[in-house]
Amino acid sequence: MEIYLFLILPILLLSFYVQWRFKHKFAKYAEMQLNSGFSGKEVAERMLSDYGIYDVKVMSTEGQLSDHYHPGDKTVNLSTDVYYGRSVAAAAVAAHECGHAVQHAKSYHWLQLRSKMVPVVSISSNLLQWVLMIGVFLILFTGNPVVLAVGVVALAVITLFTIVTLPVEFDASNRALLWLKENHQIMQTAEENRQAKDALWWAAMTYVVAALGAVANLLYYAMMLFGRGRDD
Repeated sequence: MEIYLFLILPILLLSFYVQWRFKHKFAKYAEMQLNSGFSGKEVAERMLSDYGIYDVKVMSTEGQLSDHYHPGDKTVNLSTDVYYGRSVAAAAVAAHECGHAVQHAKSYHWLQLRSKMVPVVSISSNLLQWVLMIGVFLILFTGNPVVLAVGVVALAVITLFTIVTLPVEFDASNRALLWLKENHQIMQTAEENRQAKDALWWAAMTYVVAALGAVANLLYYAMMLFGRGRDD
């Protein structure tokens, strides 16, 4: 238990802080209206057009901070606040999601790897909870490590997925920020560009914390599997 608290508790606290900062920043920049008056939908359509991408559709989706790019049906899905919003936050998020569309169009290798991992990660996620629970029970009471080993492998796959996600997210943000900086019609001041960079940086930090949490969780169960995570 002490090892678990040592590994996981600091990351949980960091995660709560990062999530709070990200939501605070997003709410703040959602109040900052663009001088240009572009909506998130218009920003997305302009960026796709500038990159010569005409087979991706920009759509509105329900939920808050539910924005994502779907490579299967080639859609940029923007939450209502982003789709209709005319703020710095809306423009930054819309451009970021289009950054993923650009990655797809250019066959960005990290995005390709992440997409190939999705089916395996889906299976691992579905099995993980029960496998780990049963595996811990068996290794503690019978000493049989087989089921827990399966759980650790599944957890390793998920952890690798969170790590592969990091360059995908950072690259999408970099593409978005570079395009916004070069398009003065959309973001007309240096301050707007600074605010967009700040918003996307905190969004990226949520993925960093998720990866750290996954690594810590993997280490804990791996230590238990190899006999170093059990209390004496």
